[in-house]
Parts: sequence; structure tokens; C-alpha cells
Amino acid sequence: MKKVMFTREELLERAGLSEKELLGWEQMRLLKPVGQTKDKVRFYTRDSLDRILHIQSLQTLGYELEHIQKIIKKVGIPRRGENQGPPERMHRFLTVGDLADRVGISPRAVKHWEDKGIIEPEMRSEGGFRLYSDNYVYLCQLIKDLQLFGYSLEEIKAISDVFRDFLAISQNLSAFSSADAARKLESMTDNIKHFEKKMDLFKAGMERWESLLKKKKREISSLKSQIKKRREKGAQKQEEVEQNA
Repeated sequence: MKKVMFTREELLERAGLSEKELLGWEQMRLLKPVGQTKDKVRFYTRDSLDRILHIQSLQTLGYELEHIQKIIKKVGIPRRGENQGPPERMHRFLTVGDLADRVGISPRAVKHWEDKGIIEPEMRSEGGFRLYSDNYVYLCQLIKDLQLFGYSLEEIKAISDVFRDFLAISQNLSAFSSADAARKLESMTDNIKHFEKKMDLFKAGMERWESLLKKKKREISSLKSQIKKRREKGAQKQEEVEQNA
């Protein structure tokens, strides 16, 4: 399940909080963004909103921020479970454009892979920001590799689905019956064996091409040397003719 994220503006609107108040709370370490993009767009989670609402409820009871700070430090805040409070460090989120730049593809390609169901954003803001972790850089590079290996997007989608099944099982094995989990894992093993056979064929083809290209480079270098010698010999003869004229 994808996390729902809020930009700073979305959070302020949802909480009915002013920019000045939020800055003050962040300075007191009552609240902190979970991460930001390369362009310094900051993001917050649902727990950030719950934290704000809890602080506001304490304020309505007459507590000053200094007292609230001590209360939170001592007993914490009720949580939905996404986070355990303000993170120790901010994470770097990737937008579609950031991910495309890191992988060396166009943003349109990322969106096309999304449309095909090959990848999906880990997080999404209410305003439509689609966010990815750094792990997606490696994943998209693997997708590019598969395209170079001659896989169609439909085949890559099938592989992606298998890996999603694996992640679901590994993260929550108890959610699957023993028979269902065993069946899915056996299917994954068969897919891996099929992929290994195809990779062996690709490696053999690569070795043939590497050998051919090395040979042709040597032959081309030899021909260039012959042409150079012929030109030098021709220039020398021309020089001798001019001297004897």
C-alpha cells in the first residue's frame, strides 16, 4: 500500500496551520518533514498531520508549547503506525523527473512504465506528486537492461509481477496459505531458471560479438596502417619528382 504524503502547503491547509506556526514547531523539534526532493520540496506523512492535530488539542486544553514539548518527549504521541515520530534524518525523495535523470531516460518513459504497471510510485501526495525512493533507480536500470536483452514491456511486466509477489510473501508470509505460497515460489523458481537460460544464450552471443569486434578492430587498424604507408610512399615519390623537375 502506497503511503499518502503531503507537501508543506497541503499539510498547512489540512491542519489549518500558518507557515509561521509550522516553522516555530519545527524549530522546537515538535515536527519535522520526513523528506524532500532535489528541488527542496518538503513532504510529510499522515502521522505528521496526526501529530499536529494532537498538539493543537493539547493547546486547546491550555498547554503552552514548552509544556507540550516536555509531554511529547516523555509520553509520545498516538500514532497510526507509519512513523514513530519525527525522523532522525530527512530522506531524499525522487520525483518522476528526478528518477528519469538518474536513470538516463525521459520522464515520459517513466510514466509509460507506470501506465503498463511495471513500476508504481511508493508514495503519492494529495496534489499528485509521485515519489520514489533511491531503490527505484536500480530497478529502472534493470528494466533498461531487460529491454536491451530483447524483452518486450509485456514480458517485463510479467517479471515485475513475479517480483511483487515475492516481496509480498517475504514481507508477510502469514498472509498466504502454505499451498498458495509454495505455488507462487515454485513459479518464481521456474521463471528464474528460464531467465538464466536466456542469459546464458545472451552471454554466448556477447562473447561472439566481443571476439568479432576485437578481430575487426585489429583488421581495421591494419588497413589504416597500409593506407598511411601508401600515402607516405606516394608523397615521397611526388617529392622526388618535384626535386628532379
